[in-house]
Amino acid sequence: QVQLVESGGGLVQAGGSLRLSCAASRRTFSSYNMGWFRQAPGKEREFVAGISRSGGLTRYADSVKGRFTISRDNVKNTVYLQMSTLEPEDTAVYYCVADYTTLPGVHTTPDRMDYWGQGTQVTVSS
Repeated sequence: QVQLVESGGGLVQAGGSLRLSCAASRRTFSSYNMGWFRQAPGKEREFVAGISRSGGLTRYADSVKGRFTISRDNVKNTVYLQMSTLEPEDTAVYYCVADYTTLPGVHTTPDRMDYWGQGTQVTVSS
């Protein structure tokens, strides 16, 4: 069992920045690919960013490429999402996810994720 606790959400103006953090409970944190999904009201949950176990591989949704950066610290058991140049369309609940895999690559579909955090609200005002 892995518990994921997100923090760092809030209200920001368009063009601003936020950094989300996700602390994992398990000491085998480095065995999991980590990532972020988001869900806006009335929309399906969508992939935002993912990072491999070592941090050497990252993937991003096209809508956030160049604006968001995912990173991880395997000593602190924490994954981060640095969000810059935020847009009102980025408003959503953001979920941290953990994906236990021994395969190379970063998965991007919700059904492949093993654990989910409770979510943190990000609101971008225009």
